[in-house]
Amino acid sequence: MERKQIAAGNWKMNMDYNEGRDLAKAVVSGLQPSDVLVVLGTPYIHLKNINGIIKDVSNIKLAAQNCHQEENGAYTGEVSAAMLKSCGVDFVILGHSERREYFGEDDKLIARKIDIVLRHGMQPIYCCGEKLEVREAGKHEELVGEQVKTALAHLTKEQMAQVVVAYEPVWAIGTGKTATPGQAQQMHKHIRSILREKFGKEVADATSILYGGSVKPGNAREIFAQPDVDGGLIGGAALKASDFLAIADSF
Repeated sequence: MERKQIAAGNWKMNMDYNEGRDLAKAVVSGLQPSDVLVVLGTPYIHLKNINGIIKDVSNIKLAAQNCHQEENGAYTGEVSAAMLKSCGVDFVILGHSERREYFGEDDKLIARKIDIVLRHGMQPIYCCGEKLEVREAGKHEELVGEQVKTALAHLTKEQMAQVVVAYEPVWAIGTGKTATPGQAQQMHKHIRSILREKFGKEVADATSILYGGSVKPGNAREIFAQPDVDGGLIGGAALKASDFLAIADSF
């Protein structure tokens, strides 16, 4: 197994149908050949269309931003893993800090979502991270460790090999506070050590751990240079093709 370098864009609830089409086309046309895996995490309305735009580009993959934990049923407004798979989705972002904050998702629920995504042959991008009060109390490693164990410890080694982890320092997103590359490295190293304890060195060393703390063209190179940082889960900068492409070229 080999660890991948990944630039994953999370569009969140942005881009109408035409804007999303144009952004995806701009990323495809501007992407330089490399070993970096580029992931476009789009709202549901874009999935099928963008799958057609990127289908002939080997290092661009498609991600959904969530899915339901049940196979099917009377869950009005929800989208199942099977539906995502039928649209050509490769990855599913799960446990994002906004899902936790605004929709009350916890790691027991996220674990169920991870299971169903794996069952349908897609790869979870599992998000974890701490708020400001936890960081200031010095409990950040403890909290993130518990998140990771609750969501992932039940997996087999083979299943874990399909999971990408994304660390989000919630305290450094939109607060005016900034996480240093060293702080990112410290937490990524901690997460990898937990994975090593549970799944062994080979799986832990092969797991891509992304940084989700306001990555921009101006800071991406320094952040990605850290030994346990394997790329970024990118929010605002993913909405502008030139910024996103510059980040993807920062490894």
